[in-house]
Amino acid sequence: MATFPSIESSYGLSKASAPNTNTAVFGSGYSQRTTFGINQNLKKWNLRWENISNTDSDTIESFLDSRGGTENFDFTAPGESASSKYICSSWTKTIPYPNFATITATFQEVAEA
Repeated sequence: MATFPSIESSYGLSKASAPNTNTAVFGSGYSQRTTFGINQNLKKWNLRWENISNTDSDTIESFLDSRGGTENFDFTAPGESASSKYICSSWTKTIPYPNFATITATFQEVAEA
């Protein structure tokens, strides 16, 4: 199992949660909600590495390229104590200054062995 390189992301990142739920609607406006599935609240991180060196940006880009958006990898999210499995199916690299780059990526948590 591959582990994402230990290059710290910039602040301004975001973490999204969207629990998978089912809702049963009954007469007179009553409803009941329940979670659906055992891994029903997987996280999505929008990450940014801003003005990092070309070496670090090449390391990140090569790592993501080699996974091809399908192979999961271990990643310890900022502020988390343990790693989880994620995939990254889209990222962008911009070059704002000579010898520096900015990478933005979306990491989607997956429930796989």
